[in-house]
Amino acid sequence: MFAASPFAPAARFVLAAIRNAAIGRGLTLVFAAMMAALLLAGSAFAQDPAPPREARYGGENIAAELLADGMPRAGEEWMLALRFTPSDAQWHGYWSNPGDAGLGMDLSLNLPDGWRAGEHLYPVPETLLISGLMNHIYEGQYVVLVPVQVPADAVIEEMPQISGFVDYLACTDQVCVPQDAVLSIGVGGDFARWRAQIAPALDAASQFEVSGGNLRLSIPLPAAVPLPKPHVFIANTRLADYAAVQTFRRSGDALIAEIPLSEFRNTDIDPAEITGILAFGEEGGAKNGVVFAAMPGDVAAGGAMIAGPIGAETPPLWTLILGALLGGLILNIMPCVFPILSLKAVALVRAGGSEAEARTEGLAYTAGVVIACVGLGAVMLALRAAGEQVGWAFQLQSPSVVVVLMVLAVAITANFAGVFELPSVNTGSGARKGAGGAFATGLLAAFAATPCTGPFMAAALGAALLLPTPLALLLFAMLGLGLALPFLALGFVPALRRMLPKPGAWMETFRRIMAIPMGLTALALIWLIAQLGGRGFALFALVMVFGIVLALAVVGRLQKAGKMAWPAFGLIAAPFVIFGAFALPSSYEPGAAGRGESLLAPQEFSREALAQSRASGQPVFVWFTADWCVTCKVNESVAIERESTAKAFEEAGVIAMVGDWTVRDEEITAFLTDQGAAGVPLYLWYEPGAEPEQLPQVLTPDLLAERALRDR
Repeated sequence: MFAASPFAPAARFVLAAIRNAAIGRGLTLVFAAMMAALLLAGSAFAQDPAPPREARYGGENIAAELLADGMPRAGEEWMLALRFTPSDAQWHGYWSNPGDAGLGMDLSLNLPDGWRAGEHLYPVPETLLISGLMNHIYEGQYVVLVPVQVPADAVIEEMPQISGFVDYLACTDQVCVPQDAVLSIGVGGDFARWRAQIAPALDAASQFEVSGGNLRLSIPLPAAVPLPKPHVFIANTRLADYAAVQTFRRSGDALIAEIPLSEFRNTDIDPAEITGILAFGEEGGAKNGVVFAAMPGDVAAGGAMIAGPIGAETPPLWTLILGALLGGLILNIMPCVFPILSLKAVALVRAGGSEAEARTEGLAYTAGVVIACVGLGAVMLALRAAGEQVGWAFQLQSPSVVVVLMVLAVAITANFAGVFELPSVNTGSGARKGAGGAFATGLLAAFAATPCTGPFMAAALGAALLLPTPLALLLFAMLGLGLALPFLALGFVPALRRMLPKPGAWMETFRRIMAIPMGLTALALIWLIAQLGGRGFALFALVMVFGIVLALAVVGRLQKAGKMAWPAFGLIAAPFVIFGAFALPSSYEPGAAGRGESLLAPQEFSREALAQSRASGQPVFVWFTADWCVTCKVNESVAIERESTAKAFEEAGVIAMVGDWTVRDEEITAFLTDQGAAGVPLYLWYEPGAEPEQLPQVLTPDLLAERALRDR
């Protein structure tokens, strides 16, 4: 409505300022900017639409002058420069889109007939965040170039008399003052340097899509180009949430940027083109960046994350290392580790013998755990770099991996129960002690113990998604070291070993008792297989496992008779394994089991559903879970699926939403990454109009009910 009005810039800014004031952000700066804008509007009311001949406010705080790059030539582009010079360092000017507050310049030039001024060329701006308001500014002297196309038939005998008028805003962190200047042409200036400061335009086209409350951009940029501290400045006004954290991923030679949309944007109008500047660090004092123009199109998912919500706030490396170490140590008592406690308990009892043997087994067990953690981390990082959306514990989202784990759990249960003897895992009185068994136990312990993230561990694994690969692998190694630390300490501290019972006949009874939790683990894995691939898939897996157990039972009988046993295992188990190899893929039905009923009646998570729920003005609780995450299941039974929680949610009008990560889901994986989480559980609480609050990963029974009724 202000498009044809001479006071359009001021009016637009007043509306933006009122909007920001209404949501209570940066009131002082907004009020000052409003007053400056109203003064500019008053000037527009008092003047004829033609540029005024005299400046009303002057350039005391930021001076403006118009310079030319030599004499113009007919048929060629002639470059003009508008140089802004602050009186001191506290004043700053604005980019064409000033952001949440401020005002871009308004320039009018009197050019000869037929001469045409092109689009203004800006250097890469800076960001200034004050009280939640994001401003796009220039500090110090800055230059805006104005290309002028000179007609081919122009007769040029002397410097043309070019004049103009510019109004703009000069601000500090506390106050904004309107400025203006009558311009007349001058010659001089370092145009070579000014041209170098202008962000060049990309030759290749960019693409954008709007998805789930976010603007997603695909900007062509060679993978070799370093991108320290990337930031996208969107030229389209009232489209993006300027103060929101931007997420960046590498996908080959494309940079994928994800920017939350503004809650004040006009949802009835989809932009036909999005333009802006991608800034990425400085070099030799000059800011690096490129100008892009994006058209609607498909934007690839996935890619290696290089910056995001935790990118600017990543803790120091030593705190991440300590967090990974403590997180791994706590995994020894976390519920998701319980299925392997039987293995570790028996291994600890085995730690008798000489000090050298104890140390050897401690080191071997530690090596197995650390290698497994580093290997899993390396595979995860490699898959993410290849564009796959995977997170921590990705191996348990693969039905084939879970089937293998189930077979191992059944075999270990049979071993503990005395069905057969396997020296590398067996823990009876006649078992062979050595590094091989400890190393194998460490590998299995880490592989089965790492599905869930716990306290301290979450921040470290989230940061590992952003850190360079060597540092990320260091964090995974520290996680493994923390998990192995109790057994390692036992191997190197004789006093701890003396606290353990002496080896004896009781160990055989203890081993058989430990078959119970291991058998429960096998049953849990069978249930998980049904959740992942359906009941038919689970039934065929059970048929295969029956054949393997039958073969192990035959092996045990032959071992007791003192005969060669393992060839018989191959002959009996092979037909069942072959049957499974063909039957399992054909019976696989992803997600066939589905989720059970919930007291909270949650919506299924999607970014779009979350955006709609937040727009309702009601509190929103989102939890991310998986059927293979024991911590998640414990939290659900203890704190989520409770009558008191459901009643409190109903009273407070809380919208519940669940993201089921049992089977790989790229949208959930990307969202977890955006929140700085490498795995589940993750619990987010959204108050109306506020950023999400991450709740603890271990929930107490009344935490959610109290959170819902707080401030009500």
